[in-house]
Amino acid sequence: MSYGPVEYMIVGFPGNQFNGEIAPALSQLIKSDTIRVLDLVFVAKDADGNHVVVEYDEHDGLFAFSELDGEVGGLISHDDIQYAADALEPDSSAALLVWEDTWAKPLVDAMRDSGGVLIESARIPHDLVEPALAALRGDA
Repeated sequence: MSYGPVEYMIVGFPGNQFNGEIAPALSQLIKSDTIRVLDLVFVAKDADGNHVVVEYDEHDGLFAFSELDGEVGGLISHDDIQYAADALEPDSSAALLVWEDTWAKPLVDAMRDSGGVLIESARIPHDLVEPALAALRGDA
Protein backbone atom coordinates (compact mmCIF):
# COMPACT_ATOMS: atom_id res chain seq x y z
CA MET A 1 0.00 0.00 0.00
CA SER A 2 1.37 3.40 -0.93
CA TYR A 3 0.66 6.58 0.97
CA GLY A 4 0.40 10.23 0.08
CA PRO A 5 2.53 12.76 1.95
CA VAL A 6 2.30 12.43 5.73
CA GLU A 7 2.34 15.57 7.87
CA TYR A 8 2.14 16.43 11.54
CA MET A 9 1.28 19.41 13.65
CA ILE A 10 1.21 20.36 17.29
CA VAL A 11 -1.58 22.80 18.15
CA GLY A 12 -1.34 24.53 21.53
CA PHE A 13 -4.25 25.56 23.74
CA PRO A 14 -3.24 28.11 26.40
CA GLY A 15 -5.12 27.67 29.64
CA ASN A 16 -5.95 24.01 28.90
CA GLN A 17 -8.95 25.17 26.89
CA PHE A 18 -9.71 22.11 24.78
CA ASN A 19 -12.98 22.31 22.92
CA GLY A 20 -14.49 20.37 20.07
CA GLU A 21 -14.39 23.07 17.40
CA ILE A 22 -11.51 21.47 15.48
CA ALA A 23 -13.22 18.07 15.27
CA PRO A 24 -15.92 19.06 12.71
CA ALA A 25 -13.29 20.62 10.44
CA LEU A 26 -11.18 17.45 10.63
CA SER A 27 -14.28 15.33 10.03
CA GLN A 28 -15.09 17.28 6.87
CA LEU A 29 -11.54 16.83 5.56
CA ILE A 30 -11.78 13.10 6.24
CA LYS A 31 -15.22 12.74 4.60
CA SER A 32 -14.03 14.63 1.50
CA ASP A 33 -11.02 12.25 1.26
CA THR A 34 -8.65 15.18 1.61
CA ILE A 35 -6.82 13.69 4.61
CA ARG A 36 -6.70 10.50 6.62
CA VAL A 37 -5.91 10.80 10.32
CA LEU A 38 -3.12 8.40 11.26
CA ASP A 39 -2.65 9.41 14.91
CA LEU A 40 -4.00 11.95 17.36
CA VAL A 41 -2.86 12.53 20.95
CA PHE A 42 -3.78 15.20 23.48
CA VAL A 43 -1.36 16.30 26.20
CA ALA A 44 -1.91 18.73 29.08
CA LYS A 45 0.59 20.43 31.39
CA ASP A 46 -0.46 21.52 34.89
CA ALA A 47 0.70 24.59 36.85
CA ASP A 48 3.63 22.62 38.30
CA GLY A 49 4.91 21.62 34.85
CA ASN A 50 3.76 17.98 34.99
CA HIS A 51 2.22 16.64 31.81
CA VAL A 52 -0.34 13.94 31.17
CA VAL A 53 -1.84 12.37 28.06
CA VAL A 54 -5.57 13.12 27.97
CA GLU A 55 -7.94 10.52 26.49
CA TYR A 56 -11.08 11.43 24.51
CA ASP A 57 -13.39 10.26 27.30
CA GLU A 58 -11.53 12.16 30.04
CA HIS A 59 -12.46 15.69 28.90
CA ASP A 60 -15.83 16.98 27.69
CA GLY A 61 -14.20 19.16 25.04
CA LEU A 62 -12.61 16.11 23.41
CA PHE A 63 -15.71 13.94 22.95
CA ALA A 64 -16.21 15.17 19.38
CA PHE A 65 -12.82 13.70 18.45
CA SER A 66 -14.03 10.19 19.30
CA GLU A 67 -16.30 10.40 16.25
CA LEU A 68 -13.43 10.89 13.77
CA ASP A 69 -12.85 8.12 11.26
CA GLY A 70 -9.19 7.17 11.02
CA GLU A 71 -6.43 4.79 11.95
CA VAL A 72 -5.63 6.56 15.19
CA GLY A 73 -2.75 5.13 17.13
CA GLY A 74 0.86 4.15 17.20
CA LEU A 75 2.78 6.74 15.19
CA ILE A 76 3.16 9.37 17.91
CA SER A 77 5.82 8.14 20.32
CA HIS A 78 6.53 8.90 23.97
CA ASP A 79 9.45 11.05 22.74
CA ASP A 80 7.06 13.04 20.51
CA ILE A 81 4.73 13.59 23.45
CA GLN A 82 7.65 14.68 25.64
CA TYR A 83 8.84 17.07 22.92
CA ALA A 84 5.39 18.69 22.74
CA ALA A 85 5.04 18.79 26.53
CA ASP A 86 8.46 20.46 26.89
CA ALA A 87 7.31 23.25 24.56
CA LEU A 88 4.11 23.89 26.53
CA GLU A 89 3.77 26.63 29.12
CA PRO A 90 2.30 25.58 32.47
CA ASP A 91 -1.51 25.33 32.46
CA SER A 92 -1.72 24.68 28.74
CA SER A 93 -2.48 21.79 26.42
CA ALA A 94 -1.72 20.55 22.93
CA ALA A 95 -3.08 18.25 20.28
CA LEU A 96 -0.53 16.23 18.30
CA LEU A 97 -1.91 15.20 14.93
CA VAL A 98 -0.41 13.03 12.17
CA TRP A 99 -2.31 12.77 8.89
CA GLU A 100 -1.90 11.56 5.33
CA ASP A 101 -2.62 14.02 2.52
CA THR A 102 -4.79 11.58 0.57
CA TRP A 103 -5.56 14.27 -2.02
CA ALA A 104 -1.90 14.12 -3.12
CA LYS A 105 -1.61 10.33 -3.42
CA PRO A 106 -2.27 10.24 -7.22
CA LEU A 107 0.45 12.85 -7.77
CA VAL A 108 2.90 10.99 -5.52
CA ASP A 109 2.16 7.70 -7.31
CA ALA A 110 2.70 9.37 -10.70
CA MET A 111 6.00 10.88 -9.56
CA ARG A 112 7.22 7.50 -8.27
CA ASP A 113 6.01 5.68 -11.41
CA SER A 114 7.92 8.15 -13.59
CA GLY A 115 11.12 7.65 -11.60
CA GLY A 116 10.90 10.98 -9.82
CA VAL A 117 12.28 11.43 -6.31
CA LEU A 118 11.31 14.12 -3.85
CA ILE A 119 14.28 16.36 -3.21
CA GLU A 120 12.69 18.82 -0.82
CA SER A 121 9.31 19.74 0.56
CA ALA A 122 8.27 22.32 3.13
CA ARG A 123 5.16 24.10 4.34
CA ILE A 124 5.34 27.87 3.99
CA PRO A 125 3.83 29.52 7.08
CA HIS A 126 0.60 31.45 6.56
CA ASP A 127 2.04 34.57 8.17
CA LEU A 128 4.65 34.69 5.36
CA VAL A 129 2.36 33.82 2.44
CA GLU A 130 -0.47 36.24 3.19
CA PRO A 131 1.65 39.43 3.19
CA ALA A 132 3.57 38.30 0.10
CA LEU A 133 0.36 37.66 -1.86
CA ALA A 134 -1.13 40.95 -0.64
CA ALA A 135 1.98 42.76 -1.89
CA LEU A 136 1.68 41.08 -5.30
CA ARG A 137 -1.97 42.21 -5.52
CA GLY A 138 -0.92 45.73 -4.50
CA ASP A 139 -2.85 45.55 -1.21
CA ALA A 140 0.20 46.39 0.91
